[in-house]
Amino acid sequence: MKIILLSGGSGKRLWPLSNEARSKQFLKILRNSDGQMESMLQRVWRQLSNVGLAESTLFATSGNQVDMIKQQVGTDARIIVEPERRDTFPAIALASAYLYSNLGVDPGETVIVLPVDAYVEDGFFENLRQLNAVLDRSEASLALIGVQPTYPSSKYGYIVPEPSASLEDPYAKVCSFREKPSEEEAERLIGEHGALWNCGVFAFRLESVIERLYEYEVPLQYELLAKKYTELKKTSFDYEIVERSDNIVVMPYKGYWKDLGTWNTLTEEMAVSQIGKSVLSEDSHNTHIINEMQVPVTVLGLSNIIVAASPDGILVSDKAASPRLKEFILFDQRPMYQEHEWGCSRVLDHHRLTEGGEVLTSRISVMAGKQTPVEAHFRRTEIWNVLSGAGEAYVDGKIIALASGSVIQIPPRARHGLKANTEMELVEIRTGETFDEEDVVEFALKWGETETAV
Repeated sequence: MKIILLSGGSGKRLWPLSNEARSKQFLKILRNSDGQMESMLQRVWRQLSNVGLAESTLFATSGNQVDMIKQQVGTDARIIVEPERRDTFPAIALASAYLYSNLGVDPGETVIVLPVDAYVEDGFFENLRQLNAVLDRSEASLALIGVQPTYPSSKYGYIVPEPSASLEDPYAKVCSFREKPSEEEAERLIGEHGALWNCGVFAFRLESVIERLYEYEVPLQYELLAKKYTELKKTSFDYEIVERSDNIVVMPYKGYWKDLGTWNTLTEEMAVSQIGKSVLSEDSHNTHIINEMQVPVTVLGLSNIIVAASPDGILVSDKAASPRLKEFILFDQRPMYQEHEWGCSRVLDHHRLTEGGEVLTSRISVMAGKQTPVEAHFRRTEIWNVLSGAGEAYVDGKIIALASGSVIQIPPRARHGLKANTEMELVEIRTGETFDEEDVVEFALKWGETETAV
C-alpha cells in the first residue's frame, strides 16, 4: 500500500498568516500532546508515523512548498514536484507514474490519496489500512472514506450510499455525490439517505491511473511525463476519475474529522487563545489573537473575533464572517514571510525607486549547520549584514568567514551561498531591476566546489 499526500493551496482562506508560499498546512498553531506547537502537516506526518505508514508515503506538491515540507518533516520525505499547478488529477497521475516507473510498484497495489491538512483522530489512519481489503472484497474500482456527519453542513460535499446500505456494514456501494448542498438539503440527505461527508480520501489500484495515462498517449515514465506535464488535462481527480466510475464503494468512519480551512473552524482546535505578543481583556470571550509581528496587539472587550497579524497584513474579523475572507483578498503582493529548508526569511521593507528599480530589505535566519543553495542573479545586487552568529559565505569559489558585524556585497552574476556554523541572523538588502524568480539560477554544487553548474 502506498499513500500520496496532496499538499497545495493558494493561502487565501487563512490570510494573513498563509500566503502563496506558506499555505494553511504549514502554520504552527496547533499543540501536540507534549505541549509543542505544530502544523497540520506535522500532525498528519506524526500520525502516519505512529501507525507505520510514513515510509510508504510521498508528497505531491508545487515547487514553492518543497523547502517548507523538508523543514517541517525532515529531508528524508519523498516529494514529487509538479512542474506547474494543474489541479489534482495531473498531480496524482505524476505521483502514480513515479511509483510505477521509479519505485517499481506493482500495478495491482493499492494507492491511497488524502489531503495533507486532514484533522482527525489517530484511529483514522488505522482505518486507511482497511481500504486495501475493501477493494479486494468489493472488487470496486475506487474505495472512499465517508465521515458520519454530526450536523447538516453546507461547507462539505456528500457521498450518498445506495438505499440498502447500513452504516454498520464495513462498506457500501456509492449511489451518487452532492457537492456543498444547502443546509436544508444536507439535512434531508443525512436523514433520508444516510449521506456521509466526503473527506477527500480515496483508494484505487495503481493500474487504473496508469491505464488512463496510456489511453491519453502520454509517457508512463516519470521523468518524461514531467517534461510533458502541460499535456495532461487540467482537471480534478474527482471529475476525471471518480465521477466517471460506476463501481465505487465507501467505508463509513464514525470518528472525529474536521476541515480546518477557515479561521472559525481552526480556532476551535487551538489549545491557546493567544500566540505572540498580545493582550486580551477578560471580557473578550471566544476571541483569538495570533501575532507574528514584534509589535504588541491589544484587544479589549471584543468577543467572537479573530485577530491575525503577520508581515503580510492584519486581519480583524468576526469569526462567523471569516469564511468570506477569500472574497476580499483582491490585492497581489509577494509573500512577506517564507520558511525554507535552511531557515526562514521575513521582508522588512519593499519599495520601488522613482528612477526605476526596486529595493527589498529582509531579515534572514539560517539554522546552525544549514546552508542556502549556491545561486546567481543577473539583475540585482545583494548586501549581507550579519547581526549574530558565525558562518561562511561562498562567492565565486572563495570562502569568506562571517561573524557578527560582517558586511559582504554580492554583485550580479556572482555565484554565492551562505553556510551557518552557529545559528545566524542577517539583514539582506537587494537592489536591482527585478526580484523575479526567473532571475535566480541555482547551481548543483556542494559547498566550496568551483566547477561549472550542472
